[in-house]
Amino acid sequence: MSAQPATPTGPVEPLRAQSDVARRAVVTGAILLAGGTAVAGCGGSSGADAAGSSSAAPGGVIVKLADVPVGSAVSAEVSGKRVIVAQPTKGKVVAFSAVCTHQGCTVSPAGAMLNCPCHGSVFDALTGKNLSGPAPSPLPPVPVKLNAAGDGVVAG
Repeated sequence: MSAQPATPTGPVEPLRAQSDVARRAVVTGAILLAGGTAVAGCGGSSGADAAGSSSAAPGGVIVKLADVPVGSAVSAEVSGKRVIVAQPTKGKVVAFSAVCTHQGCTVSPAGAMLNCPCHGSVFDALTGKNLSGPAPSPLPPVPVKLNAAGDGVVAG
C-alpha cells in the first residue's frame, strides 16, 4: 500500500487569493518605493542638499552666492521650476531652465557643463548654450540678480 500525499482540508482558494493579494501589495509597494526614490532624485527640495540643489520661498534667496562656485553652477528651484544658477565671474550670476530642450529631462551641473542624463546633450553651464547632443537649442535664461546684501541670488 503506497502512501497518499496529504491534502489540505477546507477551502484552499480563499487562502491562495489572500496570498496573491498580499504578494501584489508587497510588489506594488516596492515598485512605488523605487519609483518614489527615482522621482525624488529629480524633484525639488526645500533647502540646500548635497547635490547643490536649493529652493526658496517666492521673493526669497534662491541660493547663497557662496554656494555657487565661480566658473560653475548649481541646481536650484524658482517658483516650483528647476533652474541652474551659475557664477561665470566673481559676483556675476546667471540662471537657465534646467529642462533640456531635447525632450524635457532635467540637466545636472558638472563643473562648467550641464549634462542631460536622458540622451547625452551637453550645455555650457555659464551661457546655457548647447554644446553637443540632440538638444536643438540653448537652455532658456531665467532672470536672477544678487540681493541687496550681495550674498544671495534672487529671482528678477
